[in-house]
Amino acid sequence: MDHLDEIHVIGGNCLKGSITVQGSKNTVLPIMAASLLQREICVLRGCPRILDVCYMEEILHILGVVTWWKGHDLYLDCSKVCGMEIASEYTGRMRCSVILLGALLGRNQRGVIGYPGGCVIGKRPIDLHLYALKSLGAIISEKNGKIQADCKKLKGQEINFPDRSVGATEQALLAAVLAEGETVLRNCAREPEITWLCRFLQKMGARIWHEKEGCIRVQGVTSLHGTEMLIPADRIVTGTYLCAAAASRGSVTVENAPEGEMEAFLEVYRKMGGQYEWKSGKLIANGAGIQFSVPFLETEAYPGFPTDLQSPLLAVLTTVPGISRIRENIFENRFKICSELTKMGAHIEVRGSEVKICGSRLKGCRLRAEELRGGAALVIAALAADGESVIEGVPFIRRGYEDICRDLRYLQAEVYMEDILSV
Repeated sequence: MDHLDEIHVIGGNCLKGSITVQGSKNTVLPIMAASLLQREICVLRGCPRILDVCYMEEILHILGVVTWWKGHDLYLDCSKVCGMEIASEYTGRMRCSVILLGALLGRNQRGVIGYPGGCVIGKRPIDLHLYALKSLGAIISEKNGKIQADCKKLKGQEINFPDRSVGATEQALLAAVLAEGETVLRNCAREPEITWLCRFLQKMGARIWHEKEGCIRVQGVTSLHGTEMLIPADRIVTGTYLCAAAASRGSVTVENAPEGEMEAFLEVYRKMGGQYEWKSGKLIANGAGIQFSVPFLETEAYPGFPTDLQSPLLAVLTTVPGISRIRENIFENRFKICSELTKMGAHIEVRGSEVKICGSRLKGCRLRAEELRGGAALVIAALAADGESVIEGVPFIRRGYEDICRDLRYLQAEVYMEDILSV
């Protein structure tokens, strides 16, 4: 018998209250990979206890890392790591597992991984990852569903990325910090997670400089050491809970909001009629005035509007009068939730990479999450709907949200998790 969780939401409550947001998923995963580059103990304070962190922890165990938790602090003892291969059954759970190749090359000059997986939201090719590793001297071979990387010694090089990629930038950084000589990375991704990874590597003894926007210089060193770091608040979770409050026309105060990382989202929030202010490190947002549609919005690489908040925003727009349009430029399959939202009475028309939303009244029903951010968006829509909604596919949501039901109850939502049995 399997345990299948469902989220039950009673819509119609106006959310209000204060909340402290969990640590950032997109920051902590590459930092966990980076810990392999030293042979002591790293401590990640304020680490989110989400499924993706558990998956990465399992992978590190296979390689020989010893981990333990004290509350929300994750300890990583990498003193005895000798493993170099990760089976597909583990890498298939999450795409970011591919960045372990750079860390394994830096530590052991060899890494073998199964093809990475994760949410079904697009193809997400890894060609730029392999391009970066090859540029630094790695020999890459692909056989029997595995990617193998070998090198005698990685050597610094100038790498010009043809397209911006967060993962490929992280890959190159992990491989370059212990490489011989200087590496210059151009046209790098500019997401905050890149900056946090650089800070962590610097705290371990890496020599890294941001030359200008999109350009990072790395001077290789011979070894790194253990350190500790506080994981910053998750900007996507912050935006999700602001969307939840907006859909219910409520208000929320985020006690530890990541200031300076959410400008594109907050600009759209303001144009819809929402109000917000920063005060003593807190983000105070009031969605009572949300009433204006968004004529056109497109997702972009940072500092543009983030693709990870496209689905939560789409859920809000189904409740806003008028016609809104969104173009998805990052992933080709980000509109999977639209068919679920139409079950609730939403008026949505998908044409290729664009979606047209006509605001309407939503009704509660049974829904199924098929990926992480879309799952959170279904919860948001359920908060605004009349009656009760039941959301299946909860493990997708748990990949990035520590306890979405608990957090929303802090904001006076009527939501709970039910554990059912399936034969």
